[in-house]
Amino acid sequence: ERADQELTMGYDLRITRSTDWARNSGHEIDSSEWLSLVGTDPELALDPDNGPYAVSWTTTWFDWSEGNIFTTNPTRATVAKMLRLAEQLAGGVQGDNGEFYESVSEWTAESLAARTSNSARGQA
Repeated sequence: ERADQELTMGYDLRITRSTDWARNSGHEIDSSEWLSLVGTDPELALDPDNGPYAVSWTTTWFDWSEGNIFTTNPTRATVAKMLRLAEQLAGGVQGDNGEFYESVSEWTAESLAARTSNSARGQA
């Protein structure tokens, strides 16, 4: 993963073909599939300075790791792009806590804050 991620905790979203992105054995997106898709999408550009599977898109990035595509702290536009990519890869968009997103309307600043807040803030 990227060095800047080590400095701050972020909330990752992944494109996965599994019901659990962390346990995707047998359901991986192959790195060659990812690179092939990138090659057909004029909005995506390989970013070899950040790794062999890193890709830049507008003001953000995506990367492939262990059979999943991921990014950190996505905007609503990034979530929309991930949903389109997931459809092309026959996968789904899953968050760090295992929840799946089926539309960009499910991704809001308020829900992101609730997902990333620590328990010290209190929970209902």
